[in-house]
Formats: sequence, structure tokens, C-alpha cells
Amino acid sequence: MSAKADVFTRNEQKVEAVTPSLRALVRRAIKASLEYESVGFIPEVSVTFTDNEGIRELNAYHRNIDRATDVLSFPLFEKEDLCDATDGDALGDIVISLERAREQANEYGHSYEREVAFLTVHSMLHLLGYDHEISEEDEKEMFFKQEEILKTIGLNR
Repeated sequence: MSAKADVFTRNEQKVEAVTPSLRALVRRAIKASLEYESVGFIPEVSVTFTDNEGIRELNAYHRNIDRATDVLSFPLFEKEDLCDATDGDALGDIVISLERAREQANEYGHSYEREVAFLTVHSMLHLLGYDHEISEEDEKEMFFKQEEILKTIGLNR
């Protein structure tokens, strides 16, 4: 059974084209993450596309880190509270710098689409309560899951 989600996207940048296929890719990555994690409700997820300056401003405001990053996650649930969520509950917000995604795709030698999907899956795992900054073990688990989820949509390395 395929996971479902209400995904809302918004474009707040002019550096990269936000095509219907890019939006569909992000939705596929979100749904694959939910399915992999066996999420039992239909959440709402908001995705904002921005550029390096836009994400730098958000990073400075919310995390007191005055530099651009690739993706920010704003979960609305603690991991232990997800079992109480019901259909239509907002899971959280994802903000992706498409400008940085393009830079990283070139830097890592893979496709832009793979990088955007990777950032989406990475952020979804944060929304689902994972945090690679807690311990090395959590980091390994999160990165393993990211690659497994990307395999399900045909974008593994």
C-alpha cells in the first residue's frame, strides 16, 4: 500500500526552475519516506524552495547560524508524540535551497534530481524524529535509511 500525504509546495526563489516534475519528485520522496517508516496517518507537509540567501536568513533567525545551508527542517511533533497524530495533522515544514542543491550535485558528481530527493528524504527523517546530531549511531542509522529510501524511488548512488 502506498503512503499518502498532503504536500504543499511554495517557490520563493528565482535561481532554479521549479517544474512540475521537480514538485512530483519531492512528493515521491516524501511519500517514500512515509512508507519506509510505516507512518500510519496522512500528514500535511509543507515544502518551500528558496535560494542560498533565503536559507541563510532562516538559518540565522532560527538557529543563530549566519550561513547558508542546504535544507532546514521544522518538525511539529516530537518522535514519541507521532503515535497520537491523525490524518490531516501537519508533520512540519521543509525548506530547501535549490541553489545549494545544484552546487552540491555538481560537487558530489550526481544528478540535481538525486540531490533534491536526498535533501527531501533527509528532512523528512528529521520531521519523523531522527537527528543525526545526537550521536554517531543515530547518524549512521539516519544515513542508512536515507539511501534505502532513495533506492525505492530509483535514485540511489
